[in-house]
Amino acid sequence: MARVAVVTGGTRGIGEAISVRLKNAGYKVAANYAGNDERANAFAERTGIAVYKWDVADHEQCQQGVAKVVEDLGPVDILVNNAGITRDGTMKKMARKGWDEVIDTNLGGCFNMAKVVWDGMLERGFGRVVNIGSINGQAGQYGQVNYAAAKSGIHGFTKALAQEGASRGVTVNAIAPGYIDTDMVSAVPANVLEKIVARIPVGRLGKADEIARGVLFLVADEGGFITGSTLSINGGQHMY
Repeated sequence: MARVAVVTGGTRGIGEAISVRLKNAGYKVAANYAGNDERANAFAERTGIAVYKWDVADHEQCQQGVAKVVEDLGPVDILVNNAGITRDGTMKKMARKGWDEVIDTNLGGCFNMAKVVWDGMLERGFGRVVNIGSINGQAGQYGQVNYAAAKSGIHGFTKALAQEGASRGVTVNAIAPGYIDTDMVSAVPANVLEKIVARIPVGRLGKADEIARGVLFLVADEGGFITGSTLSINGGQHMY
């Protein structure tokens, strides 16, 4: 029987590529989204992947959303925490609201979603959690103290939670993408983007599908010996 995967922020950008990759590999996929009904419905029609609307920053909504997924598709075997937002600004200009929104969605969303599916994974003796971090959580980035803190927190969250699931067949890993050719990166001014690409050794932006291939590797049944790891997919821009 096909395993069930939930991908948060799964209808656009990196999330869309992950959802499609998993579906094509034979998984039953539930793609979560937060707000854009028109785009999500178009994605569902185009791909045949079921979409579910809830805010990952809201714990109760996560409980209700996952309950609906379980009702429709079955128990969740795989969780990909991909949902994320930006509210960029220097410390001088950043309001507390911009801090809270990014932390609550990008990092709090990982907790909310993992909390909902965790007990079931432990009970069944199988689970795969993949958290999408960022190169900017590893190296920092000017004007992104909120985003960098949240993404850095994801990497710590991954290592700690991996220790709780390791003896029960549940793995927890992270992927740290570099600069990927998505809507979020496309919004960067052309002159700034040119400087970013100049610092990437492979000489280009990454592709969303290259991140999706990493997810497919980590969630495989055969991946049970990989846990607590962060897979950096950044074209060589940051190595450590």
